[in-house]
Amino acid sequence: MTPLQSSQAPYITKPSARFMLTHPAHWIAQGFGSGLSPILPGTFGTLLGWLSYVVFTLRWPDLFTPLHWAGIIVAGFLLGVWSCSKTGRDLGISDHGSMVWDEIIAFWLVLIFVMPAGFWTQFCAFILFRVFDMAKPAPVGYVDKHLKGGFGVMADDIIAAFYTLLSFAVWRAI
Repeated sequence: MTPLQSSQAPYITKPSARFMLTHPAHWIAQGFGSGLSPILPGTFGTLLGWLSYVVFTLRWPDLFTPLHWAGIIVAGFLLGVWSCSKTGRDLGISDHGSMVWDEIIAFWLVLIFVMPAGFWTQFCAFILFRVFDMAKPAPVGYVDKHLKGGFGVMADDIIAAFYTLLSFAVWRAI
């Protein structure tokens, strides 16, 4: 993470709930508060993505179908580009650790292909996604380092989701 080239933006290392509530973009980018966790905010964002997917799909199965989830993910990706750009500028760090909307959207993408599945399969998807997101194998690491702004924040997690799905495809083919 590098500070943005902006004399207007403060360099905030630990954003607070107060900061998050100053603009809707912050609230979204910081995963409705899950990104404010003092430890492993990306993991907490992914957990929120997992929980929300399961709850919404079970509660309203006619509304939250895989096709509808796909539309939500596309819209959420675009919303994430905007909200992460704005929040990164306001924090003074283009990909601040508290911004977890990218994990939420990417894990929803994983789940539309993995579900329906039992708890342990979902858990394996969660672990694999977190490993790929944190380890940043090529090209995830390249995208993370070279694409800045909201698009870069969102894109590297989509690639991590692709690696997770590729792992599941290989596992199921064996």
